[in-house]
Amino acid sequence: MGKNKLARWAEIKSFGNVIEPDSEQIKTTSHPLRGKWNTGCFRNNNPVVLELGCGKGEYTVALAQKYPEKNFIGIDIKGARLWRGARTAFERRLRNVMFIRTRIEFINSLFAGDEIDEIWLTFPDPHEKRRSEPRRLTSPPFLNRYRNILKNNGIINLKTDNTLLYEYTLKTVKSNNLELLSSVPDIYSAVSGVEENSDLYIRTFYEEGFIKEGKKIHFLSFRLPKDKIIRHAGEV
Repeated sequence: MGKNKLARWAEIKSFGNVIEPDSEQIKTTSHPLRGKWNTGCFRNNNPVVLELGCGKGEYTVALAQKYPEKNFIGIDIKGARLWRGARTAFERRLRNVMFIRTRIEFINSLFAGDEIDEIWLTFPDPHEKRRSEPRRLTSPPFLNRYRNILKNNGIINLKTDNTLLYEYTLKTVKSNNLELLSSVPDIYSAVSGVEENSDLYIRTFYEEGFIKEGKKIHFLSFRLPKDKIIRHAGEV
């Protein structure tokens, strides 16, 4: 790890809004805050929203500032990225923000059933190769993980520049008969019809780059029922 990254990680520990679980422990053991994020961390009973693969935390911080009546947790494995979001939240004195440095595969060790109200997936790695499909954050293996921690009919939001991932997710949603709340092929199009949803116009560092490249930004939002096992489109 470079000196700059080491310095940032040392600083991040002083903010008090970042948790780094022991990866070996949470592979087999629940985190002490599992099932207790409201009472043990935020000290309230407000809804909890996750941003998975949060990068620099722009969405987590912006949504937390906009919705003080909700709690927000950003998760990413890259500590140097989390530093930016954690520092911004610290400087703005946002008490409804936490970050966790860990792998998304471990979320079921971090959160209990019905603990999460909503999930944001902002520009996740599309894993375009067919053999990498199970690693997509909207693949059935991940959706079934989310099912376990979301409240019944909790909301999944996907924002991506990748057409393959957008269409793959839309196909999965439709083939499993999930409730589709919104499907927008190009949110910045004059005819997108999402002008009233200002949450979609929060821009991340990576999104700014995609827009400069002329890429379309896609958005999907759907509900995930608790009692329904999600299957691959070809298996339904």
